Amino acid sequence: MTSPTPHSNSGEAQRSPVVVIGAGPAGLTIGNILRAASVDCVVLEIETREFIEQRPRAGVLEEWAVRGLEQRGLAVNLLERAQRHAECEFRFGGERYRFEYAELTGHHHWIYPQQLLVTDLVREYADVRGGDIRFGVRDVELHDLDTDRPSVSYTDPESGERVLIHCDFVAGCDGARGATRAVLTPDRAHISRYDYGIGWLALLAEAPPSNDCVVFGMHPNGFAGHMARSPEVTRYYLECPPGDDPENWSHDRVWSELRERLGAAGAPPLTEGRLIEKRVLDMHSYVVEPMVFGRLFLAGDAAHLTAPIAAKGMNLALHDAFLLGDALIAQLGKGDGTGLSGYSAACLGRVWDYQEFSQWLSDIYHGTSSDDPYRAGTTLARLRRLFGSPSAASAFAEQYLGKGSGY
Repeated sequence: MTSPTPHSNSGEAQRSPVVVIGAGPAGLTIGNILRAASVDCVVLEIETREFIEQRPRAGVLEEWAVRGLEQRGLAVNLLERAQRHAECEFRFGGERYRFEYAELTGHHHWIYPQQLLVTDLVREYADVRGGDIRFGVRDVELHDLDTDRPSVSYTDPESGERVLIHCDFVAGCDGARGATRAVLTPDRAHISRYDYGIGWLALLAEAPPSNDCVVFGMHPNGFAGHMARSPEVTRYYLECPPGDDPENWSHDRVWSELRERLGAAGAPPLTEGRLIEKRVLDMHSYVVEPMVFGRLFLAGDAAHLTAPIAAKGMNLALHDAFLLGDALIAQLGKGDGTGLSGYSAACLGRVWDYQEFSQWLSDIYHGTSSDDPYRAGTTLARLRRLFGSPSAASAFAEQYLGKGSGY
């Protein structure tokens, strides 16, 4: 599963109770939770600080996730700067349908780009709480995870020397292609995968939002999405063939398709602008079970990926981080291993709930463009039920807000 402990060529080996690999929302949240409890840890990140603070990613936070950050002193900037959304809009059949989920539930969504949250978390961890974070590390390896003396080694980017850190636990928060996933073997890790068979052209436009809420457009040409990111920048999505080349989508073609797919009676015109990001995402998901391997605990995209269909990824990463951070504190501070022993099961319950909802929502988004009249007809029936049945509306709102999974 892991390589034997290497000899360090940089002098005496180092020691830290926890090594966190990956400085995304999950890793940085875990680091901050540990620092707040005076538990030492080291965060290792292969990219630079500048890179992770500018990398555009998700932007939708569920209310329970925001409250979890707030309870841990990690939401000051978020609460001051984030947009709070109370409704979304579906467009199909040339009409607009507002879905007022806050009125149904009393809960909201928050729009806060992931790079801003990462910037806040890095600053809090490194600059305010004095946490140890090492950027630009190379060749990260994990050792002896099945023993009570695991360790992590890496190459220092400045000296070129190998550095060895002995620890009690490793938090693997470095995504699907990171060092932590590389140590998993088929006999111990079961990975469930699902390919949606569609692509989304992900766009960032240097243009103000064209609507006061998130918009989902179901059209025979394909799905289209409009999501505000800031007063000056808007995220758009266009359904496209998987593996499509972004260069097939010129500026004029993008805006023509957005106007067509998001068009509806009484809808305001789109505010067009320069496209500052254009990439194709092939919609797929995976789940790693269990999420614990000896002294290695996976969190975030290292453990699961939810296609951005339902905007759940950053929320799942934070859910993992809250549970794992608190469990590590209980173990290291009080000798209480209950949280760690139940960590995988507690995470996977919400993970599978969100996977199921994303799959259901994909049928809604893409049914009318499937070239299958039967599927298109059932999709429209679901949409009509959503706006005609209070019980269907309440069930959707609960899943959309992540309220039914418990935290």
